[in-house]
Amino acid sequence: MKNKLLIRIAKVMSTLFMPLYAPMWVFIGLFLFTYLRLLPWGYKIFIISIVYVFTVFMPTVGITLFRLFKKWTHLELSHREHRHMPYVVALLSYTACLVIMTRINAAMFFRGVVMAALVSQIICVIINVWWKVSTHMVGIGGLVGALNAFSILFFYNPVWPFCVLLLLSGVLGTSRIILRQHSLAQVLTGFGIGYVCAMVFILISWM
Repeated sequence: MKNKLLIRIAKVMSTLFMPLYAPMWVFIGLFLFTYLRLLPWGYKIFIISIVYVFTVFMPTVGITLFRLFKKWTHLELSHREHRHMPYVVALLSYTACLVIMTRINAAMFFRGVVMAALVSQIICVIINVWWKVSTHMVGIGGLVGALNAFSILFFYNPVWPFCVLLLLSGVLGTSRIILRQHSLAQVLTGFGIGYVCAMVFILISWM
């Protein structure tokens, strides 16, 4: 009974923190908890809509259609050797998002968020040739990195949200191990990739 409860919690955590949602959570956080909340609601909804369509909706539809075409289950899709096409779909969608943000002259640090997500995906594609990295941890690592980067740029103390995100990161990483999707090394590597990419590209975009 206890094992079933742990597995259920692990599945819920894995669903709540799907890696594709990470860029969108960053923008929602920016528009709710920084001075960017003063921007017109129409503009905020416009930006979030672009991010949602190209980093969540299109990759989800593309990956789902590919899985159905191959007649794979969700478990089979998670196998390392089956992850190349989902990565390609995500890369194309993230690239399209970055191009559109450039065309509409969105703020550079907006583009930095998408660039961080794109580069972290590219790194995962390369590593996936011989090893499987936790993209869930890449996503939440990116959230922690983005929080740190924007706390530096906007001069605020992120201790409490930082602690909350670290706690959630630990729970999510444990969930991926409980579900036997990743090892501890894969979880930690994924978190590191997301964190470093977010910190580097958001800070560089401000310069």
